[in-house]
Amino acid sequence: MELELEGKVAVVTGAGGGIGLAIAQGLAGAGARVVAGSRTVTDALSELVDRHGATALALDLAESDSPARLVAAAGDRLDILVNNVGAAPARLDGFLAITDEMWSRTIELDLMAAVRAMRAAIPVFLAAGGGVIVNIGSVNARLPDPAVLDYSAAKAALGNVAKSVSKEFGGRGIRVNTVDPGPVATSLWLGPAGMAAQVGARQGEHPEEVAAAVAAGTVTGRFSRPEEVADVVLFLASSRAANITGANIVIDGGMVTTI
Repeated sequence: MELELEGKVAVVTGAGGGIGLAIAQGLAGAGARVVAGSRTVTDALSELVDRHGATALALDLAESDSPARLVAAAGDRLDILVNNVGAAPARLDGFLAITDEMWSRTIELDLMAAVRAMRAAIPVFLAAGGGVIVNIGSVNARLPDPAVLDYSAAKAALGNVAKSVSKEFGGRGIRVNTVDPGPVATSLWLGPAGMAAQVGARQGEHPEEVAAAVAAGTVTGRFSRPEEVADVVLFLASSRAANITGANIVIDGGMVTTI
């Protein structure tokens, strides 16, 4: 399927690894000019710069001015904004142990970074007559989990904001959609300090056992791959999805069992 992304300009947040990197690679491979933001310019991002002429910026997207700086780096033209940056810190000591500072950090990164990026991108879209926003949410927006309580709340809020923005600007050529992944085979889950390792250390289990139990909670019996999430994002960003807006697309291997 031809996605007609050749020559498009795309900003991707949190592109240093995992889902964000897969999205940036997919867009660049489809011929888009990618502006990638990450806390550090990783080796994989440097390779994207070398191979595809991408632009990579090192910044903390939880800082209030960083999303606008990243959007501005795209220049006068912007076609696609992918809000991927986020973190899901494990809250294994429960709700009462989550401090105001923890809440603030999570909300800044998992919600406000996207809000600020959208606020910077939408005037550019309006001037051009349209644009596409794809937000990376989480299955935890509809499956709240006390182990990632503040993350779950922030992602639920992000989906709500995206729906409202899609209603406000849909008639002016701007589409806004959200992709809600379940467990994905990235460092967030499977890295040395990932969720599986943290939960395993608390429960006296090996991280592989924790991951296997989570995978067993899906119909397909496995984690999604970053590239599978990226494929959904690229479709939503393309003209093939021209009449899809305000949608939440779940890719979770059947983890959510309700309609």
